[in-house]
Amino acid sequence: MGWAPTIIALLLGLALGVFAGWYFGLSRGKTQGFALKEAQDRQTLQSAQVEAERLLADADAQARETVLHAKDEALRLREQVETEQKQQRRELQAQDQQLNQRREKLDRRFDQLESRSRNLDQREKRVLKMEQDAEQMQTQRMAELQRVANMSQEEARGLVLRQVEEAARQDMARIIREVEGEAREEGDRRAREIVSMAIQRCATDQVSDVVVSTVPLPSEEMKGRIIGRQGRNIRAIEQITGVDIIVDDTPDAVLLSCFDPVRREVARLSLLKLIHDGRIHPARIEKVVRKTEEELEQVMREAGEQAAYDAGVPGLHPEIIKLLGRMKYRTSYGQNVLAHSVETAHIAAMMASELHADVEAARAAALLHDLGKSVSHEVEGPHALIGAEIAKRYGLPPKVVNAIASHHHEEEQLSVEAVLIEAADAISGARPGARRETLELYMKRIKALETVAGGFSGVSESYAIQAGREIRIIVKPDEVDDLAIIQMSHDIAKKIEESLEYPGQIKVTVIREMRATDIAR
Repeated sequence: MGWAPTIIALLLGLALGVFAGWYFGLSRGKTQGFALKEAQDRQTLQSAQVEAERLLADADAQARETVLHAKDEALRLREQVETEQKQQRRELQAQDQQLNQRREKLDRRFDQLESRSRNLDQREKRVLKMEQDAEQMQTQRMAELQRVANMSQEEARGLVLRQVEEAARQDMARIIREVEGEAREEGDRRAREIVSMAIQRCATDQVSDVVVSTVPLPSEEMKGRIIGRQGRNIRAIEQITGVDIIVDDTPDAVLLSCFDPVRREVARLSLLKLIHDGRIHPARIEKVVRKTEEELEQVMREAGEQAAYDAGVPGLHPEIIKLLGRMKYRTSYGQNVLAHSVETAHIAAMMASELHADVEAARAAALLHDLGKSVSHEVEGPHALIGAEIAKRYGLPPKVVNAIASHHHEEEQLSVEAVLIEAADAISGARPGARRETLELYMKRIKALETVAGGFSGVSESYAIQAGREIRIIVKPDEVDDLAIIQMSHDIAKKIEESLEYPGQIKVTVIREMRATDIAR
């Protein structure tokens, strides 16, 4: 182990040698690097100085160029300003020249106005003098007139005004009569043309129904079978149908009396079936009546559909069709309501087409205008308003609803179609033979007309003529003048419309006659 220290010493010497060599090399490299860097710095400084000198030279050249450009720009601006100033001076000179010309014109016009003003002043003085002279002459004339007429100025003015007023009233009455006559003639001519054309194109049969139906019998022996033992059969028929059966001395026939036409028709058909079958007893009667009621409902529905088809009004609600069919067995003054409604629809449609109105609305409203008559007494109110409510409930247009509600003036008429429905209804009801009127109702209507006319002040006598379609009123001439009779005819016509019910129209004629009588002796 003696060699170990020697090895260690060798290793330490070797390490020291390596370290000494590294340190020496490092120190030498640093010295050389410092010298090289110093040389590079000197070279960079020289380059910067050269570049600075170049930049100074460029800046100096650019500054000289900028100064020269600024001088050129200043010179150009000065020339431009001088040019503009010259132009403005020329414009100012032209404006000054125009102003001088206008001033001269105004001076000349002012001189003319002064001359006219002087002339007007002179004329005004002359006119004032003439007015004063005229007033003086008027005063003298008025004084002379008052002296001659023995009447003051106010009295004379009142007399003249009364004479002018009377003449104006007479002229006014004459003009009103002429204008009304021309308008009435033209309106009557046009209305007659349209109505006559509609009536000629619509020729329908008239059906006059009554409240009594006759049922023919095959033999007199059938009356006993209808009455039954101790009257049980006839009592059963009357109780189930609500119809009075009249068995009298009429040979081979019995009478059915009832104001409800549907019930009367049910009883008539049921009785015909019982007579044909021969089996007449209470149980059979009840069964036949129930069956007949069902069949009649179907008949009425088909009648409603046929009426809507004939009138050209498609798309109606089934409930409206059902109510429409019930009018087949309703009457108005003996006129079948369903036939009257279809006829009214045709007339209204033709008049609407002539006047270029809404034909479809006129058809629908005319067909349904009496729809309220098909409901029972359980629904209260005028039939026009009831029908309008039903039409509104099932979605018909407002124009149709108003036409239905206003055809008897329960509501205001809002369209020309509503007026046409009223006219078509009156035409259909007033056709010869369409409706019947008893003597009692006729006399009552005539008396009511004369009573309404006689209630006006100044009326001397009144006469209803032409079956109540015209009333003539004779007035007292000393109480009613020519102008007042025109207003009186309007008032009487309006009073008749408000207080009476009548078919068609009533012509009101007011007559005033002044008679002067003297005797020559």
